[in-house]
Amino acid sequence: MAETVRDLVAAELSERAEARVTAIAEAIAARHLPSSRAVLFYGSCLREKQLQGLMLDFYLIVADYSSAYGRRWLAAANRLVPPNVFYFEKYGLVAKYAVLSEADFARECDTSARTASVFARFAQPSRLVWAADEEAREQAIASVALAAPALLGLAQPTLPEKASDPLQLWKSAFRLTYGAELRAERSSRPETIVDLDPERYIRIAKVAGFSSKRNYTEVERRTSEDAWRQFQRRGKRASVLRLIKASFTFAGGAEYIAWKINRHAGTQIELKPWQRRHPLLAGISLLPRLLKSGAIR
Repeated sequence: MAETVRDLVAAELSERAEARVTAIAEAIAARHLPSSRAVLFYGSCLREKQLQGLMLDFYLIVADYSSAYGRRWLAAANRLVPPNVFYFEKYGLVAKYAVLSEADFARECDTSARTASVFARFAQPSRLVWAADEEAREQAIASVALAAPALLGLAQPTLPEKASDPLQLWKSAFRLTYGAELRAERSSRPETIVDLDPERYIRIAKVAGFSSKRNYTEVERRTSEDAWRQFQRRGKRASVLRLIKASFTFAGGAEYIAWKINRHAGTQIELKPWQRRHPLLAGISLLPRLLKSGAIR
């Protein structure tokens, strides 16, 4: 029987995570019961053995926003500008987690996504560290399995000529996703992601049906380029709105924004007392400085 992308994703998601990571995922899920369906662990911390001093990244998948929150405005914010992002601390580790409904997560992992953010992240390795039941587990696997084919399918027509190397396609694809968001990482980051595990990316490209022999028409190429321009417009607008929203939903939101930029861009932003007292104004006030400095692109 031929191997599928879902097979590869299911095996990867089932790999064991560090005990404290699993415990944090369970605690995050407990915060939003009975709506919690699955918790995914992703990001650079996945590769780290020493987690102290790092911020762990999770996605919490819920049945619906109304039952996930005790406050209506949080549910409304999650629907209008998904996802909501929250700070979490346990066992001496700090984390942030984003919240999406099962329906929104499935859409954002596929080619119908509003922005490139989710399928870009879940085309990379992740772990399914908590699930409410087997149905929730299967739904999470099915959604994550959409991400890599979506990214490759959207990126391949934009290449100037037939790609003979699947790794080059992956690097070009991640470069497109970084251009579609306000990101603090340096310009070499897309290449680094692929170089960390090239065999994985070659295998997924092969199973997903990537072929260097495929020729695209001019119409297909223009359609794909238009899609990425849309991702860029919507993604950067959404990134700004999420930063502002984080000032409300993220404990220490202004400190988080400053921490993220300092960590990734090598800056030394220090918040003034008034910025700590008024995190929303702090988030707005930081944006022009960040754009001018190139700390985010």
